[in-house]
Amino acid sequence: MSLIAFIGTGNMASAMVSGLIAKKISPFDLICMGGSGQSAQILAEKMGIKQAPDLNALLADASTVVVAFKPQHLAAADPRLTILTAGKLIISVLAGKHLARLAQVFPNARNIVRAMPNTPGQIGAGVTGWCSLQKLSAEDQAQVETLLGALGKQFEVPESQMDALTALSGCGPAYLFEFAAALREGGIAAGLPHELAQALTIETLLGSSSLLAHRQIEPEVLRNQVTSPNGVTFSGLKKMESLGFRNLVAAAIMAAKARSEELSKNG
Repeated sequence: MSLIAFIGTGNMASAMVSGLIAKKISPFDLICMGGSGQSAQILAEKMGIKQAPDLNALLADASTVVVAFKPQHLAAADPRLTILTAGKLIISVLAGKHLARLAQVFPNARNIVRAMPNTPGQIGAGVTGWCSLQKLSAEDQAQVETLLGALGKQFEVPESQMDALTALSGCGPAYLFEFAAALREGGIAAGLPHELAQALTIETLLGSSSLLAHRQIEPEVLRNQVTSPNGVTFSGLKKMESLGFRNLVAAAIMAAKARSEELSKNG
């Protein structure tokens, strides 16, 4: 594999590096550079990859560049990137940054990919949506799938769907964690001690998600398998329905999509 350079060494870059090495990519094929902190040194020492002292050293031999610094830093990106990234494949994991905006910063790149990972990518269980400025060559397509596959599942979508994808899979972990907290609190209100309610919540969500993934059927089918007519689960579901649970979740996703669109326009 050709050299892959990481600009930015935060959680997402670290997750990608860890995933790539777990997939038997040589640490010698990876090089990184961070900001003013110690994250690049820590990542390099932990994973055995190279740490570049400056942009020239980082990008001189790289064929693929992963842009993983904070999105708000794009406006102040080093102007040398225009020349130093010429002919290279750019993969951006900057939230809310459109391909057109990225093309202004990397005008001479051979292609640009906009990706939206989510936080479970930190343990290789994530999902990433992505789109490209132009049709990818077969070699670059394989490179993108390898890099993003290091975080978990990856899906190519039109850029017009990226804000909706962000609202669902990008924000989705937060919704699930909030539901988990509500499930735990409900258990406590019903009389369970905190530790037991927490354990039951985690194992219930983990097992149910695994069952859904294993069976590969609509979630309503599995829901109905738990629900007896006028039974205990039925009573709980009717209460959720009366309080507009599905409408609430849909409204949350639409609000997140609207905010993603707003940030994209400003970025």
